[in-house]
Amino acid sequence: MKSDLIIIGAGPGGYETALAAAHQGKSVTLFNGGNLGGTCLNEGCIPTKCLCRNAEIVSQFKHGEEFGIDDFSFSVDFNKIMARKQNVVETLRSGIDTMLSQAKVNVVNAMASFKDAKTVVANGEEYTADNIIIATGSTSKSLPILGHDLECVMDSTKILNLDYIPASLTIIGGGVIGMEFASIFSQLGSQVTVIEFMKQILPPFDSDIAKRLKQTLGKKGIKIITGAAAKEIRQNEFYEIEVTYEAKGKEEKVVSSDILMAVGRAPRVDGLNLEAAGVNYTPRGIQVDDNMRTNVEGIYAIGDVNARMMLAHVASFQGERALNAINGKSDNIRFDIVPSAVFTVPECGMVGKTEEQCKAEGIATMIGQSFFRANGKSLAMGEPDGLCKLIFRKEDGMLIGAHIMGVESADLAQQCADFMNRNTTLCGIKDTIFGHPTVSEVLLSAARAAK
Repeated sequence: MKSDLIIIGAGPGGYETALAAAHQGKSVTLFNGGNLGGTCLNEGCIPTKCLCRNAEIVSQFKHGEEFGIDDFSFSVDFNKIMARKQNVVETLRSGIDTMLSQAKVNVVNAMASFKDAKTVVANGEEYTADNIIIATGSTSKSLPILGHDLECVMDSTKILNLDYIPASLTIIGGGVIGMEFASIFSQLGSQVTVIEFMKQILPPFDSDIAKRLKQTLGKKGIKIITGAAAKEIRQNEFYEIEVTYEAKGKEEKVVSSDILMAVGRAPRVDGLNLEAAGVNYTPRGIQVDDNMRTNVEGIYAIGDVNARMMLAHVASFQGERALNAINGKSDNIRFDIVPSAVFTVPECGMVGKTEEQCKAEGIATMIGQSFFRANGKSLAMGEPDGLCKLIFRKEDGMLIGAHIMGVESADLAQQCADFMNRNTTLCGIKDTIFGHPTVSEVLLSAARAAK
């Protein structure tokens, strides 16, 4: 079968690019090796955000007396929580299916592998196209330590299908995935311990934000051990899970009922038979240029599989860039300005360079900070804990970084991304009228404090 475009992988990058190409009049064959929506919809962004919302509500209920709600009691039905999560996922998946059908995208429910640079094979049938986009996403990584392959060791997919709330949970990995699950299950009643190899949690985030989040989550009862290397996982005779780790030169042990391995994700290249097409790749991903082109003409790679930046929204825009390259069009997509967030309670958002990166690159900066406890809307919401940190380039006053912890941080990071895409300066922000009372006023306060 011949198409104008073949896309392997039906996550956000794959299906959104398929829809865009179909709306341009192209014939598109989309290979769906799992569930429509990929990792993000089925095993990542969406289901975790559902659980984050439940955890947030439980957290608010726990502090009902602060809002004048006395003699209030509640119980948590985890089965209903998981059913709500599944309903949201299935609703969105159904919507994607409808859109693809209406756009007349040919969806093949199988994984494809290359026969040559213009041909892929699935279910014993051959499909050809002049242009092929690889969008196969990523898989959970695991540490090669003793016991990592025990049946009791969960990854992010397994923990999203639990039918109970763990009494206690050890999480190996203090990145975005680990910290979100730590926050979720702590609020739901689990005793949570996080073991992180690096000196700070959330390694990509600004250190001031990471430190403050660690303190805040610690006050909520989450034990976070940084600078610690997990060495062994074993089950004792009581079916408890023992994790041995080394910190500050000493071996320690933590015991829990359950364990999650959350040490990042690896590009999904197995089974693609990339060698048959001559595509260059390493364990770190498929190599591409800024137009998402591989070394083979007509073959592109977008999203987690190229490992440039493992975020669903990046995959979508990389797909747009690849499609533009196929059409011979240019665009103004700024891949150096990508907002990201971690939905802990409270959440964190960031965009642009951290202070550490600026120092490493020799960029002179002006930095402004403000605190949520001085923001009227935050106090009214009962959410006083938070920090906003804006980084401006001293040379021209340009906003080049924003790092925020507190209520609505993800949206505030997006607002800063909007500023950055418009090359907004410190003076420009200070001359912008912010609505009152809004949480976004923390941005104005930080700008006014810049020095």
